[in-house]
Amino acid sequence: MTPWIDIHAHFSPPISESENLSRWHARRSECFMVPLPNQFLWDARRTLDYMDRAGITMQMLSNIPTTSLSALQASNDFAASLVAQYPTRFGFLAALPTDDPEACLAEISRCADGEGINGVKADGFAVTAAYKGTALLSSPSLDDVWAELDRRKAGVFCHPWAQGPANFGRPAPLIEVAFETTRVAVDLLYSAHFRRHPNVKLCLAHCGGALPALSGRLLALGTEAWVPNPNGMTKEEMEEQLRALYLDTAGNTLQPGLGLVGHKHIIYGSDCGVPCTTEATAEANRQSLLAFEGLTKEEIEEIGQNALRLFPRVKERLGL
Repeated sequence: MTPWIDIHAHFSPPISESENLSRWHARRSECFMVPLPNQFLWDARRTLDYMDRAGITMQMLSNIPTTSLSALQASNDFAASLVAQYPTRFGFLAALPTDDPEACLAEISRCADGEGINGVKADGFAVTAAYKGTALLSSPSLDDVWAELDRRKAGVFCHPWAQGPANFGRPAPLIEVAFETTRVAVDLLYSAHFRRHPNVKLCLAHCGGALPALSGRLLALGTEAWVPNPNGMTKEEMEEQLRALYLDTAGNTLQPGLGLVGHKHIIYGSDCGVPCTTEATAEANRQSLLAFEGLTKEEIEEIGQNALRLFPRVKERLGL
């Protein structure tokens, strides 16, 4: 059986009953109508049980964004402990506090250098498109962070900030997250980010949000004289850089992303571990991929393994 790697898997450290209730009430106040508080609780054994039934070899754990550095570090510590306990079932994408460049660099080193965290080194990194809703990945303040990730030829998973306010009475994870990813990715293009950091292998969550669907408009109009273009991006360069992105399969239509980057840059992602994904919706997503008529069976199997292109340490751990 060929291994399937899930790049988009959330988790959370154990929390108290009062914290769980607090999160539940806070999200419901933003129209995120989770029926029961226990849907905020994550359990490793329950997750492994689902993975076994779904035929998923490994999940790459990335943390649910937190708003304090200490909580983010504790989350990274917990992820490392899970990899130590289940080295062939979980991978570790170290969350980075991108509102603080110095803390980012320190966390990269803490998680990936020396012995890592208790003997476990991060397999890659996880960043938020707009951390805390305001700190953008495209901010010039993060130039040194991206330079360090480029030096490491790092695999980086980018997820939108899903804790934003409701819009038109609907929760942020339904639609807003797709446009946040798109806005930030376009800003990265125009800032010549990909030109300056070509060695970072960046994967966008939710099949790139709205980016694939809007890429034709961007390429047709984005270099016209009426569009500010301070770094002189050409249509050809934009197209090349968009095709170099990786996109996961979670919670979005596959066809536009496939047309943008090709199947070798599509990575299986379930979006498990958060209240907006149930086992039923995760399975519907996986079955939709397996039944997709635009790809051969062999190409679909490649999508299940494409995460290994970004995280070579995982390949070593699995003995592949």
